[in-house]
Amino acid sequence: MTERYDCHYCKESLFGKKYVLREENPYCVKCYESLYSNTCEECKKPIGCNSRDLSYKDRHWHEDCFKCFQCKRSLVDKPFSTKDEQLLCTECYSNEYSSKCHDCKKTIMPGSRKMEHKGNSWHETCFTCQRCQQPIGTKSFIPKDNHNFCVPCYEKQFAMQCVHCKKPITTGGVTYHDQPWHKDCFLCTSCKQQLTGQRFTSRDDFAYCLNCFCNLYAKKCASCTTPISGLGGSKYISFEERQWHNDCFNCKKCSVSLVGRGFLTERDDILCPECGKDI
Repeated sequence: MTERYDCHYCKESLFGKKYVLREENPYCVKCYESLYSNTCEECKKPIGCNSRDLSYKDRHWHEDCFKCFQCKRSLVDKPFSTKDEQLLCTECYSNEYSSKCHDCKKTIMPGSRKMEHKGNSWHETCFTCQRCQQPIGTKSFIPKDNHNFCVPCYEKQFAMQCVHCKKPITTGGVTYHDQPWHKDCFLCTSCKQQLTGQRFTSRDDFAYCLNCFCNLYAKKCASCTTPISGLGGSKYISFEERQWHNDCFNCKKCSVSLVGRGFLTERDDILCPECGKDI
């Protein structure tokens, strides 16, 4: 007696019929399609055993239903894109949604490399230096007057030359006596400290920080012997080729301030009238 071979679900005999194995259990075609077939996204009908099931991101289509939403051409074995869950061929997607090249105005196809800057897009081969016309690619560039320049071309055409090192100034810089300097080149003539961001003065067209200028050229206080800068509105007293800081111009004996008062001198000392009356 022949052993029965029945559908695992409806139990009808599969003898002489097509069937499908799933997890080693046989199913008649009708039961298999009812239980396990995917539903086509386009026509909403089951994708039967005799149809090719095309899937993308857990969605399924009949082979004949796998078409561009816009032009209705088949997408089987062709590149495609999606927008709002709709399938689009590369050409339709590009025409509707892809960026246009800022230079040649043509569509930048999906998957091709593009360059972006301040909301504009370019084909990689169209993103070129305005001066040398070479592709900029991932190299540094400088925009000017709606054009882009590679750094060497920008420096040759536009950058000022530092009066000290004679090299181009590409970012920042200092102007002194109407001449451009790199910040790193604008240094105190004496101590070589950078002068950018601090007060400085000059002598014979050479720049000095205040400390060096005072030590080298400022008059010394007759009392404390430290320099009198006279810069920034600081006040000092001058008498017979001698100078004093305002705070140092005091009576030698009683230390009272003599600023704005009469005084007497005894050799190198200054005295108030009261202390000097016995001279």
